[in-house]
Amino acid sequence: MANKKPSVVVTRWQGGTHPSESVITRLLHKENLRPYMWDAKPNQRQAIHSHNTQTVLYVVEGTLDIILPDDNLQVQLRSGDRIDIPASVRHGTVVGKNGVKCAEANVALVRAKI
Repeated sequence: MANKKPSVVVTRWQGGTHPSESVITRLLHKENLRPYMWDAKPNQRQAIHSHNTQTVLYVVEGTLDIILPDDNLQVQLRSGDRIDIPASVRHGTVVGKNGVKCAEANVALVRAKI
């Protein structure tokens, strides 16, 4: 039986108004995650890379394109949108024309005791 590759999950913001930084931070804290904030200038790029933990990212302001080369996909995130990127999934980013502010958290891997 072949191993199924972990999937990237995009969750679009459904509220009427875009959430504030404090709302997004509270959402992450409810999941027992410790978010950190970062921002980037317009059109800034981050090279393709991966992490050894799951990454959870919300866009607070602006837009951010997530490039997923192994799936030949590019997804644009807007204010309030969330992406969950499993550990080891290769991805890169391109910041939108007005810059971006994000809240990001890493989900620690828990190993079972044998």
